[in-house]
Amino acid sequence: MKVAITGATGLVGSRLVERLQTEGHQVLVLTRNAGFAQKVFPAANFSSVEIITYTPTTSGGWQDAISGCDAVVNLAGEPIGEGRWTAERKQEILNSRQLGTQKIVEAIAKANLKPRVLVNTSAIGYYGTSETATFDEASVSGNDFLAQVCQAWEAEATKVKDMDVRLVILRFGIVLGKGGALAKMIPPFQLFAGGPIGSGRQWFSWIHIDDVVNLILQALNKSDMEGVYNATAPNPVRMNDLAQTVGTVLNRPSWLPVPAFAIEALLGDGAIVVLEGQQVLPKRTLESGFTYQYPNLQPALKQILQ
Repeated sequence: MKVAITGATGLVGSRLVERLQTEGHQVLVLTRNAGFAQKVFPAANFSSVEIITYTPTTSGGWQDAISGCDAVVNLAGEPIGEGRWTAERKQEILNSRQLGTQKIVEAIAKANLKPRVLVNTSAIGYYGTSETATFDEASVSGNDFLAQVCQAWEAEATKVKDMDVRLVILRFGIVLGKGGALAKMIPPFQLFAGGPIGSGRQWFSWIHIDDVVNLILQALNKSDMEGVYNATAPNPVRMNDLAQTVGTVLNRPSWLPVPAFAIEALLGDGAIVVLEGQQVLPKRTLESGFTYQYPNLQPALKQILQ
């Protein structure tokens, strides 16, 4: 296949590009920073990777590159867990997903040779937050900021269905890998100062990076996969259990909690990302026949951290 990918230099995207090249596919990387992408994917090691500069929220000549691709994987979006959520920051978070997806769909509409499938990411923030509820793909959306972002994001992606393009929406949980959210959690444990964040009772719906990449590959190849699938492991945990498991794997204590007010002081409204959670189960993902390499947290963390 020839696969176009946005967000290719990120945690998930870079691993996906590696796997696609290993399996003999051509990859078209759409990036805002070609110089950085060339460092991540040096030509000597990534001979089947083509790099094109694009502006995610603006129409342009880059859209012509989508014609002739067999598939598009749209992973792009501004990080939601970094910095305070000012009004300007919220708009950036929304635009990067809503307008970014709109321009990808616009490119597909213009293409003479359209891709067969669009794999578009979303997030489990779609469901809102709860300490008591359990969510799966059939659950209704929440009404907070992240839920509204996910609704707008997904609404743009669904427009490809009018073009006879198969659509798979993957609602990502917290992706665990060497980097990302986990990299921010580890340093306090290494300094013997690790522990749960906030109340410790909030749910943490996670997935190992290898399972995310395998799920994307299944979505690309399995022609009967269509619609929404939760990209989460089947065994979510509460924050207290996460902290205890990280401590066990690192052989460090996990008793020193990070108070909610400290996170709120740092992140403002954005603190919701770590102080509140949701228990999300991958019902349709399991029904699709997907097999998890890491369904349980401790083996997943051992593979990453040891």
